[in-house]
Amino acid sequence: MRPALALLACLALLLSPSPAPAEGPQETYVLRVPAPVGDAAQRLLGLGYDVVEQRDGDDLFVIGDVRTADKLLSDGFRSSVETVMPPSQWAPRSLADTTYYGGYRTITAQLAHLDEVANAHPELASVVDYGDSWRKTRGSGGYDLKAICITRKRPGDCALTPTAPKPRLFVMGQLHAREITTGDMAWRFIDDLVGSDLTAMLDGLEVWVVPIANPDGVEIVESGGDSPVLHRKNANGTCGSGQRGVDLNRNAGSHWGEVGTSKDKCSEVYRGPSADSEVETQALESLWRKLYRDTRAPGDTAAASADTTGAVISMHSYGNYVLFPWGWSTQKTGNDAALRAIAQDMASLSGFKAGQPGELLYNASGATDDWVYEDLGVPSFVWEIGASSGACGGFLPAYSCQKDVHWPKVRPMLVSAMKAALAPYRPKGSP
Repeated sequence: MRPALALLACLALLLSPSPAPAEGPQETYVLRVPAPVGDAAQRLLGLGYDVVEQRDGDDLFVIGDVRTADKLLSDGFRSSVETVMPPSQWAPRSLADTTYYGGYRTITAQLAHLDEVANAHPELASVVDYGDSWRKTRGSGGYDLKAICITRKRPGDCALTPTAPKPRLFVMGQLHAREITTGDMAWRFIDDLVGSDLTAMLDGLEVWVVPIANPDGVEIVESGGDSPVLHRKNANGTCGSGQRGVDLNRNAGSHWGEVGTSKDKCSEVYRGPSADSEVETQALESLWRKLYRDTRAPGDTAAASADTTGAVISMHSYGNYVLFPWGWSTQKTGNDAALRAIAQDMASLSGFKAGQPGELLYNASGATDDWVYEDLGVPSFVWEIGASSGACGGFLPAYSCQKDVHWPKVRPMLVSAMKAALAPYRPKGSP
């Protein structure tokens, strides 16, 4: 009987589920999952996994915990461990702190920076409060949502009207809170606009920068101090087994609730209860409607008019891509040739790849770049900044990487975007 009992005991161990992780912060796993472009990638996304905007051949990458590999297997996906990141410590931070994780600026520092630049350069810069974060609307902390307009000011400049005299480039960072490279790129761009040769380009262009589009989420990220919390969403809602919040880049009302989103509140791609449900999304869309003329008729194939001006850049990380609409489908927009050409110009300056999301990664709906193009006709792009691995890769590159690696690539792309915003759909060489 003893050998039989021993065999039964071994079988019980083999068939039992993985043990639940211990209490407290846990290690984060990045798993490599074979999921070619097409049905496999869309099914992986549709199951609500935290799929990174990065592809290596037929493989995508999923962020999870010690149990995620088992869940993937039960859903029919093999996986292997690519990276293991140490747990966040949730160390309390002083409100006086201006940096975390080696030099990244806190939200309070970012917002103070906008005021400092405007005060030092009143002839160039104005700060605009365009709304409140979710926590602030609930009276539980939170932040003002702020943008800075930078141009050589003349009458009518920086006004909240779509009939302002100059074309406008709009650049934002940290819509996904954990993508900390993008907030730093915004900071550097603001300083560059008021203190370098770029200032000369502001005679005929307004540049609007939102360095932190999701401040409640960023507050969660920076609370980890030297072990930043990998929080993606905003802070609206609760979740018993995952991160709270709504994915602001799945919440916009462009083909909302379709491919690449989830109804599960614990999913990292939770789309929210309805299109444009989040105050951060509503505030951005309201601001864009005040900054840009609508030059595009309704319909997925309609083209914006040739006299359209402006451009919108949403900086994300990582993967080294320049993406453009449509994101919900590989169907081409009415301005596909122009969007593709502008994206390729940007990508060629940085060594990035250019294409629609479904061509390079996977399709996802409810994204802000799709909304901007669909609602207004303005060319809109997503930049996925950074490699997938190495000291300067991933969501949490060493701070020194911003100056030495990322900024030298991003700055030329920003200059390209400034030029493209003047007349994005006009054929090159035409007056």
